[in-house]
Amino acid sequence: MKILSRRINEKNNNFYRYIRCINNVFILFLPALLFCMASNQTFAQTAPAKVVVPDWALPGSATHKQVPPPLDFHRFARTDNTPIGIFNGQSDVGGALVQGSSSYNPSAKQYTITSAGYNIWYTRDEFRYLWKKMSGNVSLATDVNFPDTTGYADRKAVVIIRQSLDDDSKEAMVALHGAGLMHLAWRPEKNQSLKEMRVDEKGARRIGIEKRGDAFTIFVSMNGEPMHQLGNTVQLHIDSPFYVGIGFCSHSPDKVNTSILSNVVLENAAGKVR
Repeated sequence: MKILSRRINEKNNNFYRYIRCINNVFILFLPALLFCMASNQTFAQTAPAKVVVPDWALPGSATHKQVPPPLDFHRFARTDNTPIGIFNGQSDVGGALVQGSSSYNPSAKQYTITSAGYNIWYTRDEFRYLWKKMSGNVSLATDVNFPDTTGYADRKAVVIIRQSLDDDSKEAMVALHGAGLMHLAWRPEKNQSLKEMRVDEKGARRIGIEKRGDAFTIFVSMNGEPMHQLGNTVQLHIDSPFYVGIGFCSHSPDKVNTSILSNVVLENAAGKVR
């Protein structure tokens, strides 16, 4: 019996020593385990989400034709209400896949706008917009420069008047494209495709828009001469108050580009485009 009891005690002692060994190992490696778990959780929280570009948003090329977005496709604007220069705030209209940015140099009177965005066209827009809420008649003009000469040909700098910050808002705009094309375009109703009046001239140094009641007009200066009207006015009713400002779109849904808009004139009256 004594021999049997001694053997049992030895087994119990071995078992407890085994348990203590496992416990010590667990205590030793527990901090490392917790650190790894925390690191994985932090990485999961901070890792950027994969940018998915819809096929319709890809820019036109020799192998791809850009088409209108689905009528039910919309994204909310990202808005910063901090004043910038003469404007009340700025927004990424249409919530472009890559956030835009803007800055103002008061000594040079220059706004530098960086933006992605598939387009300002069809039934919805994506662009960086510097805006001011206004009512009544408006005269707005700016010099335009594209510092990157290799950017997409249809990237657009615009002077634009919009009913709201919705991506499908009623609006009227004058646009200068990277390759020089100019037009006056307008969206007659919310969620409708833009209409346009193209002009023969290309590559203005300065573009402007005038709102006189419900009449909108394009003004340009090609080489520094006084601004002059091109084409006819178009009719569009926009309720007061509305948004007035300048903007830029890279014409690439997930890649930014930059435009510099300077010497901005914004008057709460018609006939002041200069």
